[in-house]
Amino acid sequence: MADAQALDEVVGFTSDLIRIDTTNRGGGDCRERPAAEYAAEQLAGAGLEPVLLERTPGRTNVVARIEGADPAADALLVHGHLDVVPARAEDWSVHPFSGEVRDGVVWGRGAVDMKNMDAMVLAVVRAWARQGMRPRRDVVIAFTADEEASAEDGSGFLAEHHAGLFEGCTEGISESGAYTYHDGAGRQIYPIAAGERGTAWLRLSAHGRAGHGSRLNRENAVTRLAAAIARIGAHEWPVRLTPTVRAALTELAALYGIEADLRDVDALVDKLGPAARLVEATLRNSANPTMLEAGYKINVIPGEAVAHVDGRYLPGGEEEFRATLDELTGPDVDWEFQHREVALQSPVDSPAFAAMRAAVEEFAPEGHVVPFCMPGGTDAKQFSRLGITGYGFSPLKLPQGFDYNALFHGVDERVPVEALHFGVRVLDRFLRTA
Repeated sequence: MADAQALDEVVGFTSDLIRIDTTNRGGGDCRERPAAEYAAEQLAGAGLEPVLLERTPGRTNVVARIEGADPAADALLVHGHLDVVPARAEDWSVHPFSGEVRDGVVWGRGAVDMKNMDAMVLAVVRAWARQGMRPRRDVVIAFTADEEASAEDGSGFLAEHHAGLFEGCTEGISESGAYTYHDGAGRQIYPIAAGERGTAWLRLSAHGRAGHGSRLNRENAVTRLAAAIARIGAHEWPVRLTPTVRAALTELAALYGIEADLRDVDALVDKLGPAARLVEATLRNSANPTMLEAGYKINVIPGEAVAHVDGRYLPGGEEEFRATLDELTGPDVDWEFQHREVALQSPVDSPAFAAMRAAVEEFAPEGHVVPFCMPGGTDAKQFSRLGITGYGFSPLKLPQGFDYNALFHGVDERVPVEALHFGVRVLDRFLRTA
């Protein structure tokens, strides 16, 4: 059981990690090593032997293994990333790297994404060391670099070059699950992620005939690209139910006492009210234009125009995604993957999912656990190459009005102290018994 010292330490660890600026601006512009050294020091203080691993100097990962009581049991991976997205101090109520604790809340970039979870793991492991406690199965802890960009210096590097450190791991847990979602009608829902949409970041390019802006030009690259982008932005993707989303809809319908009519999913989702947000982004593939680049002078028609699109596809939906993009871009626009990662599908009837559900319900008996599919992606994609099934499980008990999802990459990111305490207790319960 998590002791009082663990509850104090999780707050201190969260604050300390936030104060270590690990902003990932992309293109290799990040340095996680100070945070990695901090995490390794705490793990070593728990009697573990963490290893620090780098593909690129300064882009540091930490891996440690805790030996379980049952040598025949499969191992469990617990992973969290150390990098964070940029934050502009002038936009915040407090400095984003202050780690300030004010009115029972820890403030700063990474408070929910995901230095809070890193801190919870450290607090639990150190409590085990004080108590002489061993989990049932081996637990491998990995703190990674570069999750907020390509993961090439982080989980991708570990999976490709250090697979032996994860020997025996069959399942893993990480961010974005088991947090309180208030539905506005008094219900508290705890979604646990059992799937992720695939990542398809695209570069579109249109070529045409360069020329003077005053002359007729039916081969205008900007016009061709704009037409394709308009088609992509307006496209209505069809509903494609994955097993995880089907299970989520079924459980949510039962919770609200409505018929789970999956023949008309949009109508069913409309009946769920605010809870629809848990599933609506994962009913379909998606493609959102995000960036445009063309030209260098107003009276010059450029010979090339470029756009970038954030595409996401459901498990089993990549072939449809590719075919649809071919159709929408047409003959005058080429497209290619700038970054691509697989979609994930994890079973919701597994013993691991049942153990996560039980751990949440023990400390939040008023809550309703449901599976869901993440619209985005995590390091679980890279670790899936090692045959590790991933779940999103970083438990937090949040008060009414605390919009967890809005704080991901948002301004004034913060986490309540009581949420961290809840997370430590639930994580301890799960990791001991899973």
